[in-house]
Amino acid sequence: MSKDFSDDDLRVLLPRLRRFALSLTRHENSADDLVQSCLERALSRQSRRHDDGDLRAWLFQIMYRQFLDGQRRAKRYAGLLSIFGWGGEDMAPSAEEVAMSRSALQDFDKLPAEQRALLLLVSVEGLRYQEVADTMGIPIGTVMSRLSRARKALRALNEGPLNNPSLRILK
Repeated sequence: MSKDFSDDDLRVLLPRLRRFALSLTRHENSADDLVQSCLERALSRQSRRHDDGDLRAWLFQIMYRQFLDGQRRAKRYAGLLSIFGWGGEDMAPSAEEVAMSRSALQDFDKLPAEQRALLLLVSVEGLRYQEVADTMGIPIGTVMSRLSRARKALRALNEGPLNNPSLRILK
């Protein structure tokens, strides 16, 4: 394939580029901007393209790098704004953080109601053990042991069962 490509080649790849941009940005307007900047860069650097390379892969590479550069720029900008006291808004969580949070909430829903209640009262509401004991009408020692079991069960759901090493009796 030659370094030169036509408008028709770009038109054929445009839906794929837009779909990839949407998967990266999650916003239509941002995706359109990303596609436009990708095509601008591709057209301005057409001479740098390798003769044997796939046009689609080359455009995806440009787009991904443009996206990463934009993310870095946004973080630097947010950092500058926070220095001057204007950065009251946090950055959006990454896709990995969102997936992990959803998974943890699904695992939390699998716990029995009593364990969910204990974890909510202690971890979310911030109640002390004695306050939880009074609320649930159980002794404080029972709160601590049940809370320990609830945390262990949630950890097992999130991370899988722990492999306890077997102990050998030595003579």
